[in-house]
Amino acid sequence: MRLNDVNDLIINQDTTITEIFQKLSTSGGFQSKNLSEGLEILVSMINDKKCLKFFSFVGSIISTGLRGIIKDIIKKKWCDVIITTCGALDHDIARYYSTYKNGDFTLDDKELANKKIHRLGNVLIPFDNYGKIIENKMKFFLENNINKTDNIEFSTSDITKIIGQNMGEESFLYWAQKNKIPVIVPGIMDGAVGTQIWLFMQKYPNFKLNVTADSDLLSSLVFKAKRSGAFMIGGGISKHHTLWWNQYKNGLDYAVYITTAEEFDGSLSGAIIDEAISWGKVSQHAKQTTIHGEATTILPFIYSCLLNRI
Repeated sequence: MRLNDVNDLIINQDTTITEIFQKLSTSGGFQSKNLSEGLEILVSMINDKKCLKFFSFVGSIISTGLRGIIKDIIKKKWCDVIITTCGALDHDIARYYSTYKNGDFTLDDKELANKKIHRLGNVLIPFDNYGKIIENKMKFFLENNINKTDNIEFSTSDITKIIGQNMGEESFLYWAQKNKIPVIVPGIMDGAVGTQIWLFMQKYPNFKLNVTADSDLLSSLVFKAKRSGAFMIGGGISKHHTLWWNQYKNGLDYAVYITTAEEFDGSLSGAIIDEAISWGKVSQHAKQTTIHGEATTILPFIYSCLLNRI
């Protein structure tokens, strides 16, 4: 094993963010090296024309300004398929038609409830800017975009395409459908959009949501992929579904995972990329790293560097 020296970080007023990332690889910083490696892996993955690129993320980050970066990654076609949670759909709709507010983690939640305000970390969401909007908009989307007389089945990627077609450029779902990038939501019933789909099915029993149809789509992509890679932000079902499907082509060839979860409890969210190698979900020869950090803090810097490198 070759050991390299730890070098001090030397930064001056002319040092660019890209140069800082390059310096992190030899600084000996505990997560900074992983951050630097993650950038290099993403550059290689995005530039690999024969790589099927997965982009997975948890819904909560769409409630924040990070939605703008998520949207731009999709707009630039740096991914081929998206796997996310129902919360991402909920927040994309609610924020497109209303606004969220900056708050604080220490606010009194009983007081907020009395004022009809939801708290998501330090993001505040007025009641009227969330549930009612999603309910009304989903009713409109479904009523006006689905033939209610024929027996018909829709996948979750069909639903997300319909939502995107009814929104504009601020929406990540808009750019996904515009660029023909499927958005798959394996846990779509766990959120406001899912509930509205269920209610629509009660009114129109001939309409069915077929979650297995997304498996047909994923299999058509994965089984013919020469190489595959994934940029995974947060854990849970979006991360696992991405890993799960890639075991069918002997694992991911590129993998970058950002998480704040700890490994000691055996959770999927806490599991570092290395663990997925033992399951065949990541190749033993993959370029991979796990970055332990909070995504809304880290991703803006990664994205800024990617703009200079891609």
